[in-house]
Amino acid sequence: MHYEISHYSCFFCSMDYIIIAITVLFGAGLTFFSGFGLGTLLLPVFTLFFDLPIAIGATAIVHLSNNVFKFILVSKHIHRLTLFAFGIPAMIFAFIGGIVLDRVGNFAPIYQYTIGNSQFIITYLNLIIGSLMIFFAWFDLNPKYSDLNVKKKHLPFGGILSGFFGGISGHQGAFRSAFLSKAELNKEQFVGTSNAVSLTVDLARLPVYLGLIHIGTKKTYDLGAAITEGGSYLIIGIVFAFLGTYIGKQLIQKTTITSVQRLVGILLFIMGGLIISGLIS
Repeated sequence: MHYEISHYSCFFCSMDYIIIAITVLFGAGLTFFSGFGLGTLLLPVFTLFFDLPIAIGATAIVHLSNNVFKFILVSKHIHRLTLFAFGIPAMIFAFIGGIVLDRVGNFAPIYQYTIGNSQFIITYLNLIIGSLMIFFAWFDLNPKYSDLNVKKKHLPFGGILSGFFGGISGHQGAFRSAFLSKAELNKEQFVGTSNAVSLTVDLARLPVYLGLIHIGTKKTYDLGAAITEGGSYLIIGIVFAFLGTYIGKQLIQKTTITSVQRLVGILLFIMGGLIISGLIS
């Protein structure tokens, strides 16, 4: 009997690895073609295995590792003027977004309820992360998304939006793609510049997540805890992020698969709702 329990435990553990590997592989490749970024896809998956604050930290680790690897591949295509106009505001407001996240995590729970023998808690962090997940899924799938009247002069404002939401939850890809797509860049420049902006946002928010900087609170989104609890999940995430990025780089001339985007959007709506309700926390 002991053997059977161990056997099934190993089976489900293997399934966890497979789920993370497929999500990261798919998400890392998709970042080359779509507003859906790796963080957008990976965060809801990690919330299935960790508490929400730890999931945010674990996502940040994989996201940063992937951005560094991608930077090596595409940095030669960076459009420096666009990076300066968009990336500097994004970096500043990513830091501010990280501080906001840190503060919100200290608020008392909003509501608690019980289903059967299980107790669920709704927090402000649940509401913010779940709502952002739903909003950005809608934003990416809305047919008006590609018709925004955005001009190059609006790039600093786009950097503010992308950086702030990237600092809070990692959802920076949608606004970044919306504004940079209007910056008159070719595909290679768009990918290189977008990656550089994403990397600056990661570097700006990590000091807050690490607890190196905090304002008015002692609670942190300790990446050490994410590493300790994440363990092999993080290793799988980082390795398959590299693989997905490499494959995406080879397929960069391909077009986005709309049906896949819609499926991802629907799943993000569902996961956002579960997080808001406290069923995933």
